[in-house]
Amino acid sequence: MDVEKIKQMLVVQGTNFGLKVLGAILIWIVGTWLIRVLVRLMERAMKLKSVDGTVVKYLASSLSILLKVVLAIGILGFFGVQTATFAALLAAGGLAIGVAWGGLLANFAAGAFLIIFRPFKVGDAVNAGGVTGAVEEIGIFTTIINTPDNVKTIVGNNKIFSDNIQNFSASNYRRVDLQIPLHYSVDPMEAMKLVKPRLNTIPNVLKTPEPVIEILELNRQGTMLAVRPFCQNQNYWQVYFDTNRAVREVFNGAGYPPPNMNTFPSDVV
Repeated sequence: MDVEKIKQMLVVQGTNFGLKVLGAILIWIVGTWLIRVLVRLMERAMKLKSVDGTVVKYLASSLSILLKVVLAIGILGFFGVQTATFAALLAAGGLAIGVAWGGLLANFAAGAFLIIFRPFKVGDAVNAGGVTGAVEEIGIFTTIINTPDNVKTIVGNNKIFSDNIQNFSASNYRRVDLQIPLHYSVDPMEAMKLVKPRLNTIPNVLKTPEPVIEILELNRQGTMLAVRPFCQNQNYWQVYFDTNRAVREVFNGAGYPPPNMNTFPSDVV
């Protein structure tokens, strides 16, 4: 075989390979575009069926990843790679990745359980994985929680699912728990009679159930009152701060001494 024929063969093979590469790139671009269109159509169809937004996002992400894997396998087949061999390699690689990325797969499995069992949904106020805030997104591997001080916090799904979960939005209302100390010279019964009607004037405090005010404990400094109004979940912090302010105003108006004395009546000479 002379040099010219070798050159011609190399040119032909190089041209064919280059065309295949261009074709693969074109297939990938068109395929990913079609996948996006298909995923959007699926999202739109599920939203029309009033499917929960959390489920929609989770299924859309899973479908997108699955279709891209299928597309990649199809492109490899376009280059002449045997899919059976590739499937075996993929299974072996998946096993290796599963061992190395056990935590990542645990987050994936936990995400699936969060979708199935639904301990909370997007928009709920929760304490999950040691983070308190409003749920912004439940993803495949992580959940995004926005804390009360407006910090976007990303928590692994496995950490959430393996820990205790408090869903503050699950019930129609919450109880605000406050502990109010009294000076030992103040009559607790009189203080409770003054505070209770004031609680009913605080905005967003529920009439039913009624606010609760009782003696929580007695100590050497005086009496500790338990002040517990009820409110809707979204009004919790407003009622919390307003109740503190209202109690302080009542005590100031009654002329009660501040509860910072370290003596008990029997200690006074």
